[in-house]
Amino acid sequence: MPRLQKNDNFIDKTFTVLADIVLKILPTSKEEKQAFYYYRNGMLAQSEGEYAEALENYYEALLLEEDPYDRSYILYNIGLIYASNGEHIKALEYYHQALELNFNLPQALNNIAVVYHYQGLKASSQKKFNISKSMFTKAAQYWEQAINLAPNNYIEAQNWLKTTGRKQNSE
Repeated sequence: MPRLQKNDNFIDKTFTVLADIVLKILPTSKEEKQAFYYYRNGMLAQSEGEYAEALENYYEALLLEEDPYDRSYILYNIGLIYASNGEHIKALEYYHQALELNFNLPQALNNIAVVYHYQGLKASSQKKFNISKSMFTKAAQYWEQAINLAPNNYIEAQNWLKTTGRKQNSE
C-alpha cells in the first residue's frame, strides 16, 4: 500500500497535504521535488518504525538532493535509524557527515555525545577505565558544542557535565 494511503494520523495527513501544495507552487526542479517526496516518505516510514523502508527512501532522497542543508537532515535521520538499531559506529558516520554539511545541527552533536557516553558506560562496566574516560571526555566535548548551539536544550547533559566536573563553560 502506498505510504500516503496508510497514513491515519491527522497531523501527518495535514502536513502531507500542505507539503504537497507548497511543493507544487515553489519553483523547484523535478529532482528537488522527487527528493522531497522520498524524504517525506522516509520520515513517515521512520515514525511508524518501518526502518528498512525509511532507509530506502532516505537513500533515494540523497541521490537526488543537492542542497547541503537538506542533505544534512537526510544524513541525520539515517544516523537516527542506525543508532536505534544499535549500529552506533554507522550512526556516528552519518551524524558526522550531517555536521560536515551543517555544523549548526545540535541534535547531531547531542546524539554523537549520547553514543560516546553509552560507550563510556559500557567500557566502565567492563573495567576498561582508560577507554571509559576517553569516551566520557568525547561525550562532554560534543555536549558542550550542542549546548552552545541550543542553550535551553539537553538539560540532562548539562547536569551530567556539572556533576562530573566536565563543564567547561562558566555560567
